[in-house]
Amino acid sequence: MSTKANIEGYGAHSFSGSVADEYLTAAGLPSGTLNDHKWTMDPAAADKVADAVLNWAVDNGATMFCHWFQPVASSGVRHGLSGQVQNAFFKFDKDGTPVWDLKGKDLLAGETDGSSYPNGGLRATHTAGGYLKVDPTSPIWLREDTIFIPACFVSYYGHALDEKTPLLRSTDALNREGTRLLKLMGYEVEGLQSNIGLEQEIFLIPRDVYLQRVDLQMTGRTVIGKDAPRGQEMCDHYMAPPSIASPALACMAEIQRQCFQLGIPLRTRHREVAPNQYEFAPLYGTVTTQIDQNVIVMQIIEEVATQFGLAALLQEKPFNNVNGSGKHNNWSIGTTCGTNLLNVKQVAEASGSTDIFPTVMAAIVSGVDEHGDLMRAAIASPGNDFRLGACEAPPAIVSTYLGDDMTNYLDAYRQGKTDAYKPGTKELSLGVECIAPLTVPAEDRNRTSPFPYGGHRFEFRAVGSSQNVSLVNTVLNTLSANAFKTFADKIEAGAAPAEVAADALNTHWKVIFNGDNYDEANQQMLTDRGVWRIDSGVDAICTLSSQKNIDLFGDMKVMTEPECKARQTCLVDHYVGTVEMEALCLIDMLNQHVIPAVKACGGDHLAELEKAVGTIKHGLAAVHAEEDEQTRGNLARTLRLETMVDIREIVDTAEGETPASLWTLPSYKDLLFLDHNHSEYE
Repeated sequence: MSTKANIEGYGAHSFSGSVADEYLTAAGLPSGTLNDHKWTMDPAAADKVADAVLNWAVDNGATMFCHWFQPVASSGVRHGLSGQVQNAFFKFDKDGTPVWDLKGKDLLAGETDGSSYPNGGLRATHTAGGYLKVDPTSPIWLREDTIFIPACFVSYYGHALDEKTPLLRSTDALNREGTRLLKLMGYEVEGLQSNIGLEQEIFLIPRDVYLQRVDLQMTGRTVIGKDAPRGQEMCDHYMAPPSIASPALACMAEIQRQCFQLGIPLRTRHREVAPNQYEFAPLYGTVTTQIDQNVIVMQIIEEVATQFGLAALLQEKPFNNVNGSGKHNNWSIGTTCGTNLLNVKQVAEASGSTDIFPTVMAAIVSGVDEHGDLMRAAIASPGNDFRLGACEAPPAIVSTYLGDDMTNYLDAYRQGKTDAYKPGTKELSLGVECIAPLTVPAEDRNRTSPFPYGGHRFEFRAVGSSQNVSLVNTVLNTLSANAFKTFADKIEAGAAPAEVAADALNTHWKVIFNGDNYDEANQQMLTDRGVWRIDSGVDAICTLSSQKNIDLFGDMKVMTEPECKARQTCLVDHYVGTVEMEALCLIDMLNQHVIPAVKACGGDHLAELEKAVGTIKHGLAAVHAEEDEQTRGNLARTLRLETMVDIREIVDTAEGETPASLWTLPSYKDLLFLDHNHSEYE
């Protein structure tokens, strides 16, 4: 099917824009009703919206609806990263005749059993109620026979049990404190929002061999496996043409088709660095909508892959010694009227001021320096253990790259030179007579920086591919809102904006670094400077309960102290649970595959392998026996990154010495070279 055919009916399954307006006007509401969230406060308007949704559903063959929410600690384990209970639109009268019905109250809110979701102690079995409230910032959508209503999920006492609620609170904080700061600087705007674009990396592998690997099925990554003779050393996979000789291209086209129906602008597709690795990227959008859509995209990717004889791996590091997968979080702040505060030309033209852009940049720089620990915590997914600093993702040292032009401009600004910033460009000659010189921007692409400025946006590069990025953007919004508040407080007290920005830049200049973050000498230099460095993902997670961060989230009305501590507990438990599954898979693979194969061929490593089973069991027992949360997490981390890595080396050596006819597990050659292994695809 052609791409042109794929985009026919774009957005038809998203209740937004012209699709929604047709039904809203028929229900007696004006076009654009959904753009004003006040309809959720008006029962009569809500009834009419519900009627419009019901008619749209019926016209599209839907019979079910649900409130769709995002429980915490779902990455890598929960299919679709979401929760839902699907209910029929119809009820039955006394004669058994179905009566179609959806009231405003049904659309706006719901109740469910919250007892079995990760909650970190925020609820107990005797206080198990979970309550759902529609999120009007993200569109209702249709898939198959079901209407999905994006919703927040909270406990009986109002504690957030989901990813979305703190995100929406952080958006409110950013809007509240940002508009206040801008007003003090003479620039009044209706509102602020954060906008993001997410690059989703994945692996697509043959499903038949995937089903022969318990580690891939249970955990999404290979806990053992000898390198294939060929990896990514020739850089031959990156942006190479997708092959029509394998099912990958047709699979990606179908993923795009389904996303286009939902109004998800999945614009880009290409091969990535590692064999069998691919990427999708959408156009930018508001943070809540983009995160909802990314969660949907991940589910569609996994489900569509099976239809093409493939398995999609979203985990950060499925294979050893080739690149893992990330989800670059391109983040900016814009007015609700469309002005990007990180675009110097736009903000200067809209505000008439050359001081707003450097003030916003100074605030963000100060927030990164003060709360780099939270940025590190936000990316502490289990799979990122194997990515950070591995020449495929930035190290666990949270600096920011601004580029030489921007750095020089802000350096001059903090010294009192308040001229307007004019981004530099340069022309590159290709040395070909018939080709005009190429104009390139001031900012290069620094792939080693955790948080580089790329002209008009910051790119949080270290985000993991399996993550729901709500916490990532909650942190970015909150640290920015807090910095805006600090600046506004000082300006209200009589300080000049340029003075406030200069003081912040002087205090936090150390976090700006434009060099190579992979270089060990530079890493040590940044560490000595006092830039946030937390190597252990577990230790990073446990900064959520530090008093500094409890105060930050509390002051910004994003999370309460119990919510911060509960989220930490959920994430540590998620980490420990992931390690336990990997360890148990390794035990099974040793007992059921590796040891029998080595015995059969009379290999040299039998005693080491048999001992390894007991070593893993002992490590797990120590994890289970530890009561302290952080210590338990770090014991699991040691088991994973030291004990199991050492055992893997023995196993992978044994694999290389065992005849292929006796080795009963699919090899990396079987898993990683789709183009070569599936030439029979039609």
